[in-house]
Amino acid sequence: MRVSERQVAWIEERIDAFNAGLTPLDSVVLPGGSRAAAHLHHARTVVRRAERYMTEIAYQEPVNPAALKYANRLSDLLFVLARYVNERGQADILWRPGLHH
Repeated sequence: MRVSERQVAWIEERIDAFNAGLTPLDSVVLPGGSRAAAHLHHARTVVRRAERYMTEIAYQEPVNPAALKYANRLSDLLFVLARYVNERGQADILWRPGLHH
């Protein structure tokens, strides 16, 4: 089955729904927090890596553009979900210059 624009739209709707209840960001979020959030951050890095491989392949042969978008939006959804399970962003670990080495 091919990835479709409808599937991309579904993920974007989930991102908007979960993001609506989160504390707005004023800093970079570091991976971690709860165990579930740490796993979601890890999954996000795996999806980002797959997205980079897909992009490289796209320079050599045709790749479904919806699949590229899907991978990008999936990694964004995983980020939002990690924040959501971190007490809706309250338990996020934020980067503050000088505090984390």
